[in-house]
Amino acid sequence: MSTAANTALPAAQSLGHGITCIDTEQMRAGLACCYLLQQGDEAALIECGTSPGVPGLLARLDQMGVKREQVRYVIPTHVHLDHAGGAGLLMRELPNAQLVVHPRGARHLIDPSKLIAGATAVYGAAAVKQMYGEILPIAESRVIVADDGHKLDLGGRELLFVDSPGHARHHFSVWDPASRGFFTGDTFGLSYRVFDGPRGPWLMPTTTPVQFEPEAWEQTLDRYLSHEPRQMYLTHYGAVQDVPKLAGELRAGLADYQRIALDAAALGAQRHAAIKQALYDWSLQQLRLREVDIAEPLARDWLEFDLELNAQGLVVWLDKQSVSH
Repeated sequence: MSTAANTALPAAQSLGHGITCIDTEQMRAGLACCYLLQQGDEAALIECGTSPGVPGLLARLDQMGVKREQVRYVIPTHVHLDHAGGAGLLMRELPNAQLVVHPRGARHLIDPSKLIAGATAVYGAAAVKQMYGEILPIAESRVIVADDGHKLDLGGRELLFVDSPGHARHHFSVWDPASRGFFTGDTFGLSYRVFDGPRGPWLMPTTTPVQFEPEAWEQTLDRYLSHEPRQMYLTHYGAVQDVPKLAGELRAGLADYQRIALDAAALGAQRHAAIKQALYDWSLQQLRLREVDIAEPLARDWLEFDLELNAQGLVVWLDKQSVSH
């Protein structure tokens, strides 16, 4: 790893099949996105971003000539705030939209007080306000609860909802037969374009507290592959192809993460620091193996936020393991 990688990405990128990837302006360009689906005169947004990014997202719709009345659905894959924090503000501005949400997540977007409390416990009140802004409730009458197998019609285009635990129990993915692609939220890992190399994209797991469940995640990957997808639309960040290969690499990463956590299990109060350092070592080694041309300080800068959360989530997972055995 030597020179700094080029991080410039377009704020909106057409991916074909009526799908546009739009940066949701969280922390830095290329970190998080949502997807605009257009079919006939109707549109849907998969993922919402955070409230501070909503004005930019609405401005992007205006620039693309998408009327706010045309947006029929707002679809966060799960209720972590980088995916759903802006849902209330978006719904306020999209008069005909219905929110489509996982059964385990619906109550938290109708009344977001527990989401706010949970994020505050992790980040602190000042950071939550800065990162996520105002998190507005959504009227229950505007909410569609999408169980596993739920189907929606978007201008004659069918979308299928697939329960996809592993990262979170309140997580679904959206299968789009038109593009043969899944909108995967976080359950096909993270893959930042800054880490692309000669061997293609690099996927890393995301074990954000508090519902990392590796066995369920393996089953989710099996379900993904059963559809023979051509591409996966990641929230962090963009579309990736060569799905079977990447699924295998993600499985290997999940196994390595569990080994790293278990190796630190006996360290008591030092577990978090040991796990985070091991995740850094593992990540930088993966980038070296893939011959990714990025300076180590920039790589560490991109990794820091996720590896802090991943370490926290692995400590929670270890605690659950010790209780169950």
